[in-house]
Amino acid sequence: MDPTQFLEDIVHEPTQAEGRGFDLTVAAAYEVDAPGRVDFGGGELEAPALTACERTRRNPDDDYEWWHLDSGQYLIEYNESLDLPPDLVAEIQTREAVRERGAFHPTLSVQSLGRVPLSIGGAGINIKENARVSTIVGIDRR
Repeated sequence: MDPTQFLEDIVHEPTQAEGRGFDLTVAAAYEVDAPGRVDFGGGELEAPALTACERTRRNPDDDYEWWHLDSGQYLIEYNESLDLPPDLVAEIQTREAVRERGAFHPTLSVQSLGRVPLSIGGAGINIKENARVSTIVGIDRR
């Protein structure tokens, strides 16, 4: 099933559709400053306090900026939005290029795209604005 029929705000479809699925691009990265809350019934859910990670230009004339993310946990947000009907779910995995550089997120089965936890090890990672970080590897019936 073609995921583009359910996606909006695609950055560059020909590039994102290369390979084994459809790549998702990063729009923002956040540090978690204070914990959120999760309870049994959902009546006491509270979002964590977040701070947007700063981006910098490698060169003054660059069009896009970079995040330098040190080792740790972050939340990332995608440029794209996904809206699947209730009977479908998308499976999303970390792109190989990201995993091979010491960062990953859990494999997800979702109907829409929210923020995703990104774990980074070692010396950290540099991620360019709009980098392809995840791949929709399939859309299946629930």
